[in-house]
Amino acid sequence: MTDTWTVLSILKWTADYFRGLEIESGRLDAELLLAEVLDLDRVGLYLHYDRPLNKEELSTYRGLIKRRAAREPLAYIIGQTEFWSLPIKVSTDVLVPRGDTEVLVEEALSHIEGTCRVLDIGIGSGAIAIAIAHEKSTAEVCGIDISPAAVAVANENARLNNVADRIDFSVGQLESFGGGPYDVIVSNPPYIPRGDLAGLMPEVIGHEPRQALDGGTDGLDAYRAILNQAPSELTREGWLLVEIGIGQADDVRQLFTEAGFVDIQTRNDYGGIPRVIAGMKK
Repeated sequence: MTDTWTVLSILKWTADYFRGLEIESGRLDAELLLAEVLDLDRVGLYLHYDRPLNKEELSTYRGLIKRRAAREPLAYIIGQTEFWSLPIKVSTDVLVPRGDTEVLVEEALSHIEGTCRVLDIGIGSGAIAIAIAHEKSTAEVCGIDISPAAVAVANENARLNNVADRIDFSVGQLESFGGGPYDVIVSNPPYIPRGDLAGLMPEVIGHEPRQALDGGTDGLDAYRAILNQAPSELTREGWLLVEIGIGQADDVRQLFTEAGFVDIQTRNDYGGIPRVIAGMKK
């Protein structure tokens, strides 16, 4: 880097640097990090493209570039991401919400009417439950997570998105969630087979909480635990919806069948990959 940098020149340098490190969306990452430093949005960056950075701004930006170059997720660096067009704060205590998970929200919303009770198992940042509460003001939304730190993040996000008065987040075990009956249960559980963890992107395996990723030897442990209890915790004709990993659709559908669910449905994500399994209690 030279001593004098404008917004445009440093963005170009950073994007090229990230590209050389094979970081996806390098230009976007460069823009979002610089926007964070300068307290601007991305449009504002280009409205001030010829503005020079002062020494303090440059030093701060260099620090953020170094963290991203070490493959720390962008969302952790800036402390926030977006899900369902809502701001969601994140920390290393929770997974960064993915866009594909919005398909789970869409499917859940199609089964929620009136004053029904909804449970989210493994809330993490609270993104799923908060999106549901945001769209369904009459729904009673509950959520549990094994991690007290995750529950704290989720409660902060509920307050941030003005739904805290309609959500109850608490610490709870996936193996014994209880509290029913619920009309709808949703979950994005850990589903990565343990042997596949080492091959995940460095942003994931190096920074995101392992307990939120590790699905056991075959990746199906969490589904077995949920399906072992869900029938007794759902109302008659209640729905269970879960996110699944690549190649897991047939196995999870079979688990739903064995648990007595009917009208079992598979929903693809926006990339055409089976992403959600839903089933109705008899």
